[in-house]
Amino acid sequence: MEDNSNNPRSNTSNLFRRLTRLFSGPIVNYDRPSVVKGTSRDVKKYTFTSSTGKEFKKKEYYNPFGDLSNKIMYQRNKQVRYTDFEQMEYAPEIASALDIYADEITTSTVFSPLVGIDCHNREIKDILETLLYNVLNINSNLFGWARSMCKYGDYFLYLDVDDETGITNAIPLPVREVERIEGTDPENPNYIQYFWENAEGQKGVTFENWQVCHFRVLGNDKYVPYGTSALEPARRIWRQLTLLEDAMMAYRIVRSPERRVFYIDVGNIAAEDVEQYIDQVKTQMKRNLIVDEDSGKVDLRYNAMSIDEDYYIPVRGAASNTRIESLAGGQFTGDIDDVQYLRDKLFSALKVPKAYLAQSDTMEDKTTLAQKDIRFARTIQRLQRVVIAELEKMCIIHLYTLGYRDNDLLSFELSLNNPSKIAELQELEHLRTKFDIAGAATDGYFSKRWVYKSIFKLTDEDIQKIQMEQIGDAKLTSMVEATAEATASDGEGEDMFGEEDTDLDTEADDPEAEEDGTLLSEPEPGQRDDWYTPVKDPKWKQGARKRSYLSSAGNNLASSSHRNLFKGWSGEMGPLSRGIVGESKEPEGEAMLFETERDIKILLEQLGRKDES
Repeated sequence: MEDNSNNPRSNTSNLFRRLTRLFSGPIVNYDRPSVVKGTSRDVKKYTFTSSTGKEFKKKEYYNPFGDLSNKIMYQRNKQVRYTDFEQMEYAPEIASALDIYADEITTSTVFSPLVGIDCHNREIKDILETLLYNVLNINSNLFGWARSMCKYGDYFLYLDVDDETGITNAIPLPVREVERIEGTDPENPNYIQYFWENAEGQKGVTFENWQVCHFRVLGNDKYVPYGTSALEPARRIWRQLTLLEDAMMAYRIVRSPERRVFYIDVGNIAAEDVEQYIDQVKTQMKRNLIVDEDSGKVDLRYNAMSIDEDYYIPVRGAASNTRIESLAGGQFTGDIDDVQYLRDKLFSALKVPKAYLAQSDTMEDKTTLAQKDIRFARTIQRLQRVVIAELEKMCIIHLYTLGYRDNDLLSFELSLNNPSKIAELQELEHLRTKFDIAGAATDGYFSKRWVYKSIFKLTDEDIQKIQMEQIGDAKLTSMVEATAEATASDGEGEDMFGEEDTDLDTEADDPEAEEDGTLLSEPEPGQRDDWYTPVKDPKWKQGARKRSYLSSAGNNLASSSHRNLFKGWSGEMGPLSRGIVGESKEPEGEAMLFETERDIKILLEQLGRKDES
């Protein structure tokens, strides 16, 4: 029999119960110490026996059928709202607005991926990149998820979780048929479940919180626990605009065409025969008699050149009064100010600038459009936070299934790109102004700490961290400069193409020149002065200079003095041989810099020995 102890699809598995327990409440890192320790009195003050707050309700107003009726009415209202949203999408302006919302939420470039992952653990970062881009394929799917979320205000994804590989697929669920269940556990108000109606033969299926990702746009508590659609403010305006457009179209069809009035002289025809006579005239003027060759029947076909709704008026008089006059059409067919008014209100409700929809009548300068772009970007960023929250939930479930625990589950941050370059440039301009003010304030007026706290609004921890990073940057810069100088001094014997100067090497390696002791090349006889005498046997090789070099290298000890025994530690450097008190309190970054500096020195010494050999 197959072992289902770790199968998350089984309700009795250990992994199923652990994930249910993990997502029964908010996932918070409680490692940080609290500033004020809460007492037992404060804790008990906010402990209730029910999640509905029944303690604050009066007994005489309690109705056991009230929740049921409210649920039925709310469910019917939700279905009506979803029907309106689906009908609203047939309007081209609203469909384009939804596409713009989804495009701005999922914007990406070659240099900026769709979802950014910030994690110090490289292994976890690689796992999350595989999940998002390979398993979930967010490059293709995130656009549709974001569009449906903006359309309905809610979007549900069922997570197919495997006990060995984590999340393997995300399956969309019908928005109309999924219910969010809260407050069913009196001991845990945060316990959440989802119920899918019409599943498994109309029986329905209940999912735990970790099995479903619920994208919901919060902000209007009228529809809690569900979200609010981006189209909700435009529902009433859309109905009015639809009715007005239909009325305008009917007016164009009925009143626009020019009509004709036929005055028919009926003479002395009896009153009861006038109608028959008028119909005969109308038939003769607008119908053509066509005989069918096969059947011999007469067919009265409509003459398309005439108008079917002309007026025929019988008249009597002494003289012939038969005449035809033209009746002008509607005079207000070109007046659409009322439609334009409601369309402007629709754009205001959708929060999408008209310039984004390529409206021909949009006359806005760059400044106004830039300000609208920034305000629209803030709306997009609010929707992006909803998407990021659910993506992080997927990542936590995936990491937990793979075996990660505790702080590793919250060791990453996801981010989406800024939808507005203008807003980003405005923020950079704001920072540049702060930097200019800070540079001018430190010129004899204020201290750097005052600038940190007053202008940049930094905390003491941030200030201390910046100062330590500045020290590390200065040390690293000095190490790089020292390495560059050492490399330059070692490469003086090389020309610009990297080849060594053969003339200098020949003279340096010539044993005869070394035996003669010529420090410099001897001048030519024609250029030599009469008093110049070449040095044959230099004395510096046997003198104090040689002994000093040998003593410094440790090959020769003149005496057992403290200076000869402890090279480089005499005089003012002596106290340093006993160590530094603050050495054990150095930060981790500074210790790493010292270790890197020591490795560079050892490498330079090895290169020097190699050159000497």
